[in-house]
Amino acid sequence: MRYLQNQKGTSFIEVMIALVIMGVITMSIFKAYVTQHKNYMIQEDITDIQQSARASIDEISRNIRMAGYDLPVGLEPIEAYNTNPDTIVLTYSVSNCGTYLTAAMPQPSKELKCADVSCFHEGDWVYIYEADSAIGEWMEITQVQTSNHLQHNTVVLSRCYGEKSLVLGLTRVKFFVDNTTDPSHPNLMMQLPGQNPQVYAENISDMQFKYRMKGGQLLDVPDIVENVRDVQIELTGRSNLPVLSGDGEETYRERSFATAVYLRNIGI
Repeated sequence: MRYLQNQKGTSFIEVMIALVIMGVITMSIFKAYVTQHKNYMIQEDITDIQQSARASIDEISRNIRMAGYDLPVGLEPIEAYNTNPDTIVLTYSVSNCGTYLTAAMPQPSKELKCADVSCFHEGDWVYIYEADSAIGEWMEITQVQTSNHLQHNTVVLSRCYGEKSLVLGLTRVKFFVDNTTDPSHPNLMMQLPGQNPQVYAENISDMQFKYRMKGGQLLDVPDIVENVRDVQIELTGRSNLPVLSGDGEETYRERSFATAVYLRNIGI
């Protein structure tokens, strides 16, 4: 009996106190985890915004630098539209692919008899240009024949082009923001001739262009493209999902990036 009286156990109150302490510690750890996880998700969201916006502004800048390279007279290197978000169309040559007609076209729908067609492929969009009149237009090559003939069945040309008219492989790319198809997920779109617009970057909510002219003035749309000296770009990316603001309203995180692109092939 004396031995049993010396063995002390744990009372119910001590157990409850231990449980309360463990609960407080567990809640603190869980709260810290939730906070850290929330901060991680915010940082990951911001990283996605930055990567998407920077990749977009880099791609647009690259195309603007190329605008105007090796173009025929009369073909505009930059087409600007103050659509808010703005739209830009850029044209240039990179392939050094071209040929000329060895005979005049008898009808606008007839095939093109060319000097060499080895660099062309079916589905290519090319620019046919008559230097004497400085007139040209876009067309799709539907068939490349071994006899140095080019078919253009999907496009009936507006006129008959004469002998020595040029057929040039050019790049023409259009950038715009689509915020109407799915307003909750606006995207930067890229479109090539004859093709449907493709998503280049997701969650791009705004794109603005300013054109600095040789006199120093900034214009939303240049009056004379040859007088443009640089293009200023401001592009805004936003989070994929909304977050609750302090007053309980849904809002989006946004990050804006800006740069100025000096033109290499225009006005020189």
